[in-house]
Amino acid sequence: MSTAPRRTAARPRAARLLPARVRPARLRPVLPVLLAAAALALPVGCAAPGELRDHGAVAPVTPSPARVPLWPSAPTASSPTPLEPTGSRSPEPAPQPVPDLTVPGQDITAVDVRALLAKDPGVTQDERRVLEPCPGCELRAPEYRDLTGDGRPELLLAVVLADTVVLHVYTASGERLLPIHRVSLRKEFGAETVGTDLWLYEPTGSFRTGRLYRWDGVRLVLADQKVEGIGPTPEPEPTPSATEKPVVEKPPAGRPTSVVGGVPVPVKPVPTAKPSAGAAPAPDADAAAAAKSAQPAPSRPAAPTATPVPEAKP
Repeated sequence: MSTAPRRTAARPRAARLLPARVRPARLRPVLPVLLAAAALALPVGCAAPGELRDHGAVAPVTPSPARVPLWPSAPTASSPTPLEPTGSRSPEPAPQPVPDLTVPGQDITAVDVRALLAKDPGVTQDERRVLEPCPGCELRAPEYRDLTGDGRPELLLAVVLADTVVLHVYTASGERLLPIHRVSLRKEFGAETVGTDLWLYEPTGSFRTGRLYRWDGVRLVLADQKVEGIGPTPEPEPTPSATEKPVVEKPPAGRPTSVVGGVPVPVKPVPTAKPSAGAAPAPDADAAAAAKSAQPAPSRPAAPTATPVPEAKP
């Protein structure tokens, strides 16, 4: 009988390091449970790069109000109206309804604008001239825009006179009509609405003044004013430089001149006296000068030359 020590089969290194009660075969059922728990632990709403994500409902987008011109066929004015600061004015009383005038069915578009101008105490006698044939006067077609934000339109009237324009704005309060704005403008002004804002433009030269009116719960008040450039400023005309030399005109040929300060100046000929009857005519100065120049110049004697002296012989 052999007494050699009994050898056991070599065990894997990983199995030797684990306790006896923990075996790799027992770990296999636990791995799916751990992976599922890790997946549940990820934050909700996250996704891999490039995948879609759900961030919930999106707030609706409200478009900006568009600019809508008033009386677009009318040209733009060329001179502004001076503005009176609103802070310096005393509080005005609340507008009163136009007497003896009702809004049919609370529809402001059904109001007779000619009857309105005749009954409104805020309309002057000069403005009422548009109700009759008046040279240079005009009552523009009414415009309707919501300027108070209540969803119902207001009435805008422009009374054009010979040298000015008066803008009236009315709002309906039940069956009554309230005047909420009146302003005098230069002729051919520009106007537009942006949402419930009323803009009035008056350009002058290369600038344009814009005034913003808004509803304050009682009437339209001046809320903002801006001045913007609309064209280049004309450049001043160039002035002649002090270093530039004056241009001297040349006198006509054949006319006597005199030099003064290095500049030739033409000399006016002196008129000669008219010869009397029977007297010999005076010789012409030009003819005398021509005759003198035609005469030959007197010849000068030649300078005497020295006679050479013969040398003495030794």
